[in-house]
Amino acid sequence: MKPVGAVAGASLAERVRVAVAAAAEHADEVDRDGRFPSEALTALKAERLMSVAVPPEMGGEGASLGEIAWICSELGSACASAGMVFAMHQINMANLIDCGMDGAWHRELMARTVAEQLLFASATTEAGVGGDLRHSICAVEADGERFTLAKAAPVISYGEQADAIFATARRDADAPSSDQVLCVLMKDQCELDRFVNWDALGMRGTCSHGYRLKAEAALEQILPMPFADIAAESMVAVSHLLWSSVWAGVASDALARAQAFVTAEAKKQPGSIPPGAARLAEAFTRYRMIEGAIRECLERWEEMKADSDASPTLSLALAMNALKVCVSTTALEVVDETMMICGLQGYKNGGPYSLGRHLRDIHSARLMIGNDRILSAAGQMLLIQRQPRRA
Repeated sequence: MKPVGAVAGASLAERVRVAVAAAAEHADEVDRDGRFPSEALTALKAERLMSVAVPPEMGGEGASLGEIAWICSELGSACASAGMVFAMHQINMANLIDCGMDGAWHRELMARTVAEQLLFASATTEAGVGGDLRHSICAVEADGERFTLAKAAPVISYGEQADAIFATARRDADAPSSDQVLCVLMKDQCELDRFVNWDALGMRGTCSHGYRLKAEAALEQILPMPFADIAAESMVAVSHLLWSSVWAGVASDALARAQAFVTAEAKKQPGSIPPGAARLAEAFTRYRMIEGAIRECLERWEEMKADSDASPTLSLALAMNALKVCVSTTALEVVDETMMICGLQGYKNGGPYSLGRHLRDIHSARLMIGNDRILSAAGQMLLIQRQPRRA
């Protein structure tokens, strides 16, 4: 049975190709103007890719996380902002699928996403908690079957374009800061008062402005699982895998431009090896390390998800943290190396070998949940992690 969400007669690869072409065509303009990649989103919706992960019983296609990661990489190679918007949407979609299948309201939202190709954003950061998504100051204020929420969020990526926002908050006014829930808020239930403008070095098209968020919604819209469990069992791993895939896409396109530059130089002097050839080989080696790291973690994740009795382990959490740190660091090294290969042709904007956008975008990778914070948490986990025995 053909999923309702699929575009008739077109393969997934063909549909992704259409969206990638739209993203690539407007990438420089999106970056220059710091505007939302609307053309890419229009293409993603037209090709029905926003709901590609929704289970078939809800009208979707049941795409695996590996397939979603591949789409993120393809989009990232064309426009990092478009790739990151898609990745963040799919992270929220994974939260909805993993935690909302037993709730009528959440199942209806999945069906709506298939029919309307909705866009999901998240509000997990909050002023006053120092970027720690596992603590909240704001709280759910329940009144009968409804609740209100007021949150000062220094970052809500593409908040004004989103159809729904997934916001963290304390369970109630008496709950400690770590006792959080994840609230699904529809656009017409929210008021967004922008108080911080997003004028950043890179990833400019994500439009990650800061907002004072006020919302009123039904209690049934709150995901039933505690946010601590959502983060540990799904959200953190999926985030690291999809973000890493976007960054791999950025590095891939930078590498392709450097390869084209070296090839062009070789044609000018047949029989000679261009100076950048050795650097190109080094950059390619680092990129292959990125590919391998993502592939291994995806395999571990899919293996865990295939076992109904399995749950994320400390070892898997350490692997996902290591993945994020490794890819965010190595992708920057790859792009920086390609800039050295292309020289001034890479440094200048607008040409076929231009790499300024790539370099600025990839600098964000180490800051999205800062690597220092991740390494500190990983260090604590390693204190209790049992070391494998040597043969």
